[in-house]
Amino acid sequence: MPDHDGHPDLDEYDLSKILHALSDANRRSVIVQLAEQPDGTEQFCSVFGMPWALSTRTHHFKVLRTAGLVWQRDVGNGRMTRLRRDDLETVFPGLLEQIVAADRRGRAAGE
Repeated sequence: MPDHDGHPDLDEYDLSKILHALSDANRRSVIVQLAEQPDGTEQFCSVFGMPWALSTRTHHFKVLRTAGLVWQRDVGNGRMTRLRRDDLETVFPGLLEQIVAADRRGRAAGE
């Protein structure tokens, strides 16, 4: 059962939710930015440079959180976000690596 913030347990991961979360280019960019940081790096939601209004940003991070892609915790009046790297690798080995590689190919092609 997900915790009170909607973070799913490992046995609750659903590939369709992950794929839905990653179908948005901006959400995918958040995951790639976190994946390119050292393991355990936490960032405030506002540092990702997304063109989202506050209410929209809340929605997009909820999608990432409930899909199991990120952990979030409240800090003061903000939220810190951390990639669930080990959990993703446990449930879907190689998926994160493929997401980052596809993003790099897209950037190299000028997308």
